[in-house]
Amino acid sequence: MSCLVVLAAVVAVPSPNAPGTLTAQSQIVDAWPQFRGTPRLAGIAPSLPPAAPKLLWSYEAGDAIESSAAIVDGVVYVGSYNGTLAAIDLATGKPLWKYATGGAVGESSPAVARGMVFVGDLDGTLHAVNAQDGKARWTFKTKQEIKSSPVVVEGVVLIGSYDGHLYALDAASGKQKWAVETDGPVHATPAIQNGIAYVAGCDESFRAIRIADGKELYTINEGANTAASPVVEGNRAYVGTFNNEVLALDLQARKAVWVYENPDRHFPFYSSAALVDGKVILGGRDKVVHAITAATGKAAWTFTTRARVDSSPVVAGGRVFVGSSDGRLYALDVASGHKQWEFETGSSIVASPAIAASRIVVGTIDGVLYCFG
Repeated sequence: MSCLVVLAAVVAVPSPNAPGTLTAQSQIVDAWPQFRGTPRLAGIAPSLPPAAPKLLWSYEAGDAIESSAAIVDGVVYVGSYNGTLAAIDLATGKPLWKYATGGAVGESSPAVARGMVFVGDLDGTLHAVNAQDGKARWTFKTKQEIKSSPVVVEGVVLIGSYDGHLYALDAASGKQKWAVETDGPVHATPAIQNGIAYVAGCDESFRAIRIADGKELYTINEGANTAASPVVEGNRAYVGTFNNEVLALDLQARKAVWVYENPDRHFPFYSSAALVDGKVILGGRDKVVHAITAATGKAAWTFTTRARVDSSPVVAGGRVFVGSSDGRLYALDVASGHKQWEFETGSSIVASPAIAASRIVVGTIDGVLYCFG
């Protein structure tokens, strides 16, 4: 079954010998410029939110928010299903500008780089707009919808499309540099490390692609379709699959070194993992947040919510912040998984939190963007 069918139904130097050792202190810039925070997709925020966050403001986007916001220089950037990319003042929640994408913005999270905001829409167009005023810079049209989030590295924008390609575009002009064809929709966001893009696929393949020229270096058989984006550190990548498993892939041996699954309930993993303190932490459609020991693949702890967890967790200050389709945003202790805080929004949260400047920002399916601090 392809990801297309399933989905319709619903700056630190890594240590290759110590998987999962990245900590929040290794982040330097207090910003959240893209999906999962950095090109490696580690899901670690540089900021320290309050112990008991309070709601500071909310913003009505007008339609569902499925993707993570970006936060850069005191501005929040968020897309919504009504075809709008909005810039919002982080301090006050007041809108600064709006840009009409023309197509609904689904799961594609904005990326901010080089004074521009990049976001994909469900009509298959990648948009680049000025971060300061929301004026259009360029657009690039793919042949099918974009749910992948853009990643910008060294002047190159990487974006996946349901037309089966991973594209590399010049960030300044939008001119295509190369395109790699896969055997299925490219839903996931690529993780970047040492000039290589790693992308999990709806064709049961995990690919390593050299960014400089688009050369595919190798593939690893995942044994299942994958909508989640991988997190990469050193010689390991970690990703959940639609076969109800989480895989640890050895990038040198080019094979899975462990496979984790819930022994009691078998549901897909749609959430992308955070990697911190030797733990791989992600949500499952079994309604559970799972923390897995990165070295061994054994369960460290679990936390059960009231509905499936498609939201990708973010780690900040020793806590895991994650949304659930039960309408709650949770803060869990990284070490134990014990709940430390929750906020009920009244609407499903499939978006991932964005954390910067001691603020937590997350959107809901009913189109409300919340800011806590």
